[in-house]
Amino acid sequence: MGRTLEPWELVERSIIKKYRKELWTPFTQALKRYQLIQAGDRVAVCISGGKDSMLMAKLIQELRRHSDVPFEAVYLVMDPGYAPANREKIESNAALLHIPITVFETDIFEAANSTAGPSPCYLCARMRRGYLYSRAKALGCNKIALGHHFNDVIETTVMGMFYGSQLQAMLPKLHSDNFEGMELIRPMYCIHEEDIIAWARYNHLSFIQCACRFTEGLETGVAASKRQEIKTLLRTLRRDSPNIEKSIFSAIHSVALDTFPGYKTHGQERSFLDTYDD
Repeated sequence: MGRTLEPWELVERSIIKKYRKELWTPFTQALKRYQLIQAGDRVAVCISGGKDSMLMAKLIQELRRHSDVPFEAVYLVMDPGYAPANREKIESNAALLHIPITVFETDIFEAANSTAGPSPCYLCARMRRGYLYSRAKALGCNKIALGHHFNDVIETTVMGMFYGSQLQAMLPKLHSDNFEGMELIRPMYCIHEEDIIAWARYNHLSFIQCACRFTEGLETGVAASKRQEIKTLLRTLRRDSPNIEKSIFSAIHSVALDTFPGYKTHGQERSFLDTYDD
């Protein structure tokens, strides 16, 4: 009779076995397709405490265990000013899942809320990214990994069109302009959010939601999220067109620049991924 597995071992088994098709396979496909991790990399796996980043940490742990590509990982948690309950939840989940986190503290929430007027989200996001790059580089990392998934890619693209008047996609990897030699990667680029939710429920895991100190005291509906509006719209469209999100995802990978004013490539269609690093 075999030994009783620890909770974190059961979680790992569920990734490799029960959810292999939904989680492990698209994870490894994204790594190969976009060449996200190479031999010798030292990756800062950025954990916010939500379901996405926690799953990403487990996926990368499994990758290090099973891959022939030697690389290092640091599991980095930035505390931007979390409420004590959220900070405790992140630390307890990390212990439960056997993730050896490195935590550092900042005053980003306080700074953003006091200087950015009624909508500090943009400044907060920029500050968080800068702190992550800076700390990761100080720890000897050449890459930071963020837990954005397939649905984030679709929603961000549509949000840019509807509310930002621009065609701009969320990239699978991005070289930093401000931190030389640093690169941002999104290893969960091809994983669907519904599968992440299913995995968390199967393992009876609960994670923090939005931990923003600015929005936590607002009444429901007052600060309606544009992203939630897009989620609702896509859900509605999916009823009649089940492949609508897949079509959008495919479209951003094959952009015909000749069809846009100001972009001429002498009749040649250029792939989106051929141009992202220009």
